[in-house]
Amino acid sequence: MATKPTIKIIKRNQRVAQVAATEEVAVKKTAPEAARDMVATVSEWVSEFQQRRREETTNALKMLTPNAAPHLTEA
Repeated sequence: MATKPTIKIIKRNQRVAQVAATEEVAVKKTAPEAARDMVATVSEWVSEFQQRRREETTNALKMLTPNAAPHLTEA
């Protein structure tokens, strides 16, 4: 049997305080700081993408090439 979700009651003055707190954080950032944050985020995405591509390429090369270590009889 499904249980009913709980409902959290937020009073008007609590809601106003929450909105004011989030606006203060948003207002404190200057334009250069916001730009730095955006650049850092995009740079992180690019580095993650490049790392993922490197790993995929490495795995593909390992699958395509036979064992690179020589056999005992060949050495």
